[in-house]
Amino acid sequence: MTGCNEGFWKALDELVNESEIVIDRPKGSAHPKFPDFIYPVDYGYLKDTASMDGAGIDVWVGSGDKQIDAVMCIVDLMKRDSEIKILIGCTEEEKTEVYRTHNETQYMKGIMIRR
Repeated sequence: MTGCNEGFWKALDELVNESEIVIDRPKGSAHPKFPDFIYPVDYGYLKDTASMDGAGIDVWVGSGDKQIDAVMCIVDLMKRDSEIKILIGCTEEEKTEVYRTHNETQYMKGIMIRR
């Protein structure tokens, strides 16, 4: 199965490298629908891509080297969907914050798959 894993990460690298990263929710900004939620890490999407919700593939962009570190696999019970979030250049502390963010309510749960 190792070859499959390498192929997955290589495909993500290609997707990210060939896409423009748009940060529409910078670290410290409030969520547009939930103003009490403050983004702990820069959050955005890959322009001209598509995810389950019809918008671009979501990314968390940390303060480290701009390489893909991990992905979060999310189940959102309120939206009744699931999707992945790509972590790019996240430090261990930032990974912990992203993980906590996707698991702090009963409506959203996620697992992190590290590279």
